[in-house]
Amino acid sequence: MESFIKAFIAYFVIVDPVGMALIFNGLTAGKDYAYSRKMALRAVFFSIVLVLCFGFWGRDLLTVFGIEMDSFKIAGGLLIFYAAFGMITKSNDFGGGSDVMEDISVFPLSIPLIAGPGCLTLTVLLFSRVHEHNANIFPLLAAIFCVFLLTLTGMLFSKFVVKMVGETLNNLFKRLLGILLASLAVQFIADGIKGLMG
Repeated sequence: MESFIKAFIAYFVIVDPVGMALIFNGLTAGKDYAYSRKMALRAVFFSIVLVLCFGFWGRDLLTVFGIEMDSFKIAGGLLIFYAAFGMITKSNDFGGGSDVMEDISVFPLSIPLIAGPGCLTLTVLLFSRVHEHNANIFPLLAAIFCVFLLTLTGMLFSKFVVKMVGETLNNLFKRLLGILLASLAVQFIADGIKGLMG
């Protein structure tokens, strides 16, 4: 249960279902519900596939390029810290409407908003941790699916979320989550340095 909670918090912080609902509402402004529903379902489906591919084969990809896991922990930790710093210091503005791009499910929704660099880095690190400790992978998979289900729900009911949360409260929420994410990033960096030093 503890491993599920840790993974759930980590993914919840970096995917930010509430923030995604607000962004999705802006990107689908002026579109009907059928379009919004289709884009939300496709975006979450593509994101899950991408995350699972990185989880199960990301470590092998690093091996092909001759990258040690400890080095990736440091680099990944720095990248996640950068994302966390952005959450703390400013709010993301992805603009409104989707007049130019009709299908927004893959870009920008799935990549880079939902399954962005930070999410994919986190995935490789958490799957590698499970592999290193020969732990049960099901709590991690359950956490991933729960967070993406919440993300999908938030996107489908984005107009309601916008009314309930509002921009000010969302910015405050995002900064608090950013602090938690920064702490997680520092832990990854520390683990990587410890591993390289033997």
